[in-house]
Amino acid sequence: MDRMELEAFVAVAEELHFGRAAARLHRGQPTVSEAVRRLEGSLGGRLFHRTSRRVSLTELGEALLPDAHAALTQLRRFQQRGRALASGEGHLTTLVVAHAEYTCYHLLLRCLPRLRERFPDVTIVPEPMPTTAQLAAVRAETIGLGIGWATDGVTGVRTRVLSTERFMALVPEAHPLAGHEELSAAELSTTDLLTWPHQINSGLCDRLLSAFRIGGADLRIIRTADSVHGIAAHVAAGAGIGITVESALDHQPPGLRIIPLTGPSTTADQVILTPPTPSDAATALRDLLLAASEE
Repeated sequence: MDRMELEAFVAVAEELHFGRAAARLHRGQPTVSEAVRRLEGSLGGRLFHRTSRRVSLTELGEALLPDAHAALTQLRRFQQRGRALASGEGHLTTLVVAHAEYTCYHLLLRCLPRLRERFPDVTIVPEPMPTTAQLAAVRAETIGLGIGWATDGVTGVRTRVLSTERFMALVPEAHPLAGHEELSAAELSTTDLLTWPHQINSGLCDRLLSAFRIGGADLRIIRTADSVHGIAAHVAAGAGIGITVESALDHQPPGLRIIPLTGPSTTADQVILTPPTPSDAATALRDLLLAASEE
């Protein structure tokens, strides 16, 4: 098992498309496909269901994706630590700060300079990482702090609510629903929806599913994208209505209306994740984030 195999697995799992995964990794599609096959061979099981039209994760793939993210994070930390030792800076402490897509990244950008002032000897490494992978990495203490989304049944991780976010619909201006001030789950029932992949943000997906179930509506997700920009692009192209959270929207997408969802379970908690005994720097960053969220 090598790094390329893990990177190929993660890219295909997040893109659910071998061609897009290859483009993301700047590799040829045959190289990515072969890396996945090698990994499946070493594990003794299939990671993906493949048809001519779609790619989806198997139960084995779903179970191992957070571990793959954590393993890649550990490899990056190994390289950073090795470079620090080689340059004579191995005495410095490293704080890896993970952040999931759609979270309040602007708060992190505001707080990191303040943290650096208080802990000049700590090397701070921001790391994009889905919430599911953060949970595994916090338990393994390969990251010091994560910003993700509340997920049921979490153990071995301390959580603090950073903010409560409303679900928002991205609707083309010409769509019949574009004139609404709010939208209920019932009004979106059987509508083609675009949102984030379950394997990246299971807590958000489960919360959204709960909102539709309580509203007696059908949730029909036809496409996923791992960024709000990707969702907005598909909506603009006429693929359907996008669902995201308000903190992910730093501006009004051209040609689209942002309409809040109304009804039970149409909010989700953004949380700070730390080990049971966080470092001094992680504790300070947690407190800075909480204070900044109230400003």
